[in-house]
Amino acid sequence: MHELAICQELLQSVEQTARDHKAQRVAKVSLSIGPLSGVEAPLLERAWTIARGGTLAANASLTITMTPLIVKCSACGHEGPAQANRLICEVCHDWRVTLLSGDEMLLTSLELDEVTLPKELDNV
Repeated sequence: MHELAICQELLQSVEQTARDHKAQRVAKVSLSIGPLSGVEAPLLERAWTIARGGTLAANASLTITMTPLIVKCSACGHEGPAQANRLICEVCHDWRVTLLSGDEMLLTSLELDEVTLPKELDNV
């Protein structure tokens, strides 16, 4: 299950970001995943509960948003949705399309808790 390895890599990035912002805990992690990313969302969610233990994100929730598969047709120029098993233009049905979105896995946001402010900013 490569989703566990993906979670471990994700957690390294999440923890580094939390440390950079002097956060003591990560409350929420949000991802955007395309249907051609090679990542199975249900497996990633299960792997998350295992991988997050002992990290700054030990109690963090994981929110996954599925991104649409969007292609641009080389024949007619139309940009629109396609199906993962049928990458063709929905207008002219040509097969010469360029993938615009749908193969990504993006960390879209983090919610950090207990950020420690420098003393000079405490009274601001």
